Amino acid sequence: MSHEKSPLLELQQEFIRLLMNGDQKIQSRIIGTQKVPVETRLGIYADAYRFRLIDALADSYPSVHSLLGDDDFIALANAYIDHCPSQHFSIRWFGHQLPTFLQQTAPYSGSPALWEMALFEWTLRDVFDAQDFTPLTMDDLRQLPAERWSDLQLQFNPTIQRIELSWNVPALWQEIDKQLDPSEPISCEYPLPWVCWRKIDQKNWFRSMDVDEAWALDQMRQQASFADICEGLCEWIDAQHAPQRAAGHISRWCEDELITAILPLK
Repeated sequence: MSHEKSPLLELQQEFIRLLMNGDQKIQSRIIGTQKVPVETRLGIYADAYRFRLIDALADSYPSVHSLLGDDDFIALANAYIDHCPSQHFSIRWFGHQLPTFLQQTAPYSGSPALWEMALFEWTLRDVFDAQDFTPLTMDDLRQLPAERWSDLQLQFNPTIQRIELSWNVPALWQEIDKQLDPSEPISCEYPLPWVCWRKIDQKNWFRSMDVDEAWALDQMRQQASFADICEGLCEWIDAQHAPQRAAGHISRWCEDELITAILPLK
């Protein structure tokens, strides 16, 4: 069996190299005219490709766009395209490295609220695209026998995303979403835990959490039991009140549609 590349495959690969890194080898394969020379023809495709990527970034990060303004956002997009060229067949995933790029690249690294906004926006995008689910109801929990609570383990909404934010980016995001001029970013005294998720109404939701609730949610998503959570919560409250606190968290999660099932006993 021959392993030689077909002429069509070679042409496609040369065209991709033109789009990705400006390789001009394909010029010899293109016919130009006096009115539209080869360079102009290839430039049209190369520019169109880059503009499509810029549009994709603007669609994924509308609040980052608003914070920077048009000119600075286009400059950011071009820098990102050069540093992190698209590698996935779906344009939906182009932009997934932008929060890290902003955090690690000057001059954007000097604006932590900007990269946190990018993190928040990409998180909401992941939440919206996650798989569908059926939430557990409070009636399901009420029917659980008392002797089962100690070993209780839960299955959680697959859309859940947990992040930590040191700036008030959710408030800024809401201002921009309402087409208001965003206020100046404000740093928090310490990083705040946030949970983002989608409900069955197909709307994204997010809220901040107390540190102990965030810890409990993280642990139970890793299949810790109710008894494990009660023991761990003693870092924040006394042992007498830990079960009530843990039950309160689970009740809130159920109301928020964060729980999808009670796992069977092992």
